[in-house]
Amino acid sequence: MAGTVTTFGHGIVRGTPDLMRVTISVETRASTVAIAYREAGERLSAVIGSLRANGVPAGDVASSGLSVRTEQTWVDGGGSKITGYLANASLTVLLRDIGGNTEPAGGAAAGSSDRPGAASGARRDPAAIVADCVAAGGDAVRLGGLQLTFADQESLLSRARDRAWENALAKARQYAARAGRELGRVLQVTEETSVSTPTTRSRGATEIAFASAAVPIETGESEVGADIRVTWQLD
Repeated sequence: MAGTVTTFGHGIVRGTPDLMRVTISVETRASTVAIAYREAGERLSAVIGSLRANGVPAGDVASSGLSVRTEQTWVDGGGSKITGYLANASLTVLLRDIGGNTEPAGGAAAGSSDRPGAASGARRDPAAIVADCVAAGGDAVRLGGLQLTFADQESLLSRARDRAWENALAKARQYAARAGRELGRVLQVTEETSVSTPTTRSRGATEIAFASAAVPIETGESEVGADIRVTWQLD
């Protein structure tokens, strides 16, 4: 008698992010548009020079914003009055190889998780790089938009798929055995994938020095997951 069995498989890979994306901006105020614009350019050039000195390649630095706007105040009986001009210029910067040591891959059971092995070579220190940018740009520097992720996310996703498959297969074999049947050919496979934001299970912190203060960067852990639905024929 023909029959089928359908199971769902789940697999995840956890790891410390090795790629940081951060927005570094400069903001200057002046009495004229030309002065504000020029000073913003000077401060941004200093920040770019600091990135170059720290070995950040040109391809990992991109302009992402440029604006000049008026600053106004309200004067009783006179309406709004322009008091100056505010210039803002932004860079989106990629800092690579920032992660700490991770556990080696392999040996995890189906439906479980593992951590990707760290890449060989010296570990980049994002805190020192950003702190140097702050020192170069001075009080004009603004920071924001920090994002932690993986440079080679596809390899992690491939491993998560393997774990999801093994998880689904183990369930199907168990059900087939309980039914006194043999597991036959695969009839259908449906996949869903996901990437989580970093969790609080941090593996270390890096400190950025702003004058006498220290601001830690917590790399945390992120997950790459795969979920599949598989239907087998029962023989």
